[in-house]
Amino acid sequence: MGKAKKEEADEKRVVATHRKARQFYEILEVFEAGLCLVGPEVKSLRAGQASLDGCFGRHEGDELFLFNFYIPPYKFNTSAEPLDARRTRKLLLAKNDILRIGRTLRTKGLTLVPLEVYFRRGWAKVAIALAKGKRGPDRREDLKKKAAYREAEKSFKGKYRG
Repeated sequence: MGKAKKEEADEKRVVATHRKARQFYEILEVFEAGLCLVGPEVKSLRAGQASLDGCFGRHEGDELFLFNFYIPPYKFNTSAEPLDARRTRKLLLAKNDILRIGRTLRTKGLTLVPLEVYFRRGWAKVAIALAKGKRGPDRREDLKKKAAYREAEKSFKGKYRG
């Protein structure tokens, strides 16, 4: 396999993002996990139909699960029984990563938040993050920084012609 072909295979195709995750949480550490899915769910994901709004992760026993992840039913599904669109899905990670995340989640105020769902090399993956919730003043501070950055960009926009 040539270098260009390998780089093309390594690219990720984002299906869904949790747009408000960075707004409401301070991201501490990001992990890449596989998703345990059934056939029609994969087809719905490939069609770009999914929502991470209100989704969260939890450590139970020696496993990690993704709760409230919405994948709508595949419209061309021919199987008799339809799947629940918001069913709990297992996350696939290395054992020591699962244990490390479990130990860290016991710390007060930390949560497991999905950032985005994507396909890499044909496999459905989810970027999950250990995060700490932001309070009101923290969010206002971020909005002020963003507004100041935009103003600076706007003031420099037409100045430099090189």
